Amino acid sequence: MPVLLLLVGLPLLELYVLIRVGSEIGAFPTIALSVLTAVIGTWLVRRQGFGLLLRVREMADRGEIPALEMLDGALLIVAGLFLLLPGFMTDAAGFLLLVPALRKRLVGRAVHVIPARPHGSLKGEDRPRIIEGDYRRED
Repeated sequence: MPVLLLLVGLPLLELYVLIRVGSEIGAFPTIALSVLTAVIGTWLVRRQGFGLLLRVREMADRGEIPALEMLDGALLIVAGLFLLLPGFMTDAAGFLLLVPALRKRLVGRAVHVIPARPHGSLKGEDRPRIIEGDYRRED
């Protein structure tokens, strides 16, 4: 039910805001402002995305797993989607998601909400299962 309310309510609310803004400043400036926010937002998402891609690549070169950066990238994708949708409320949400400190907080909150579970915990074990062995690399 909340998803249905979101899918129906958000576009209606966006339409209401667009009509109100259009009645205040006119139709052409409203359309121009909507297009301008999409262009600026796309440029900012692209710029931050390339920076994120460089950080992920550096981490991969060091042998680290860029898990938090991947979540940050997912939020950048959501920001880009919001900025491409017509409407001022989705644009505001998209621009908020472009703030790195806010994305960092959201990623941190998501990591704390999602419980980490070791591999063996499905069977009631409290510690991860470790298999010892030797390996040899053959090229």
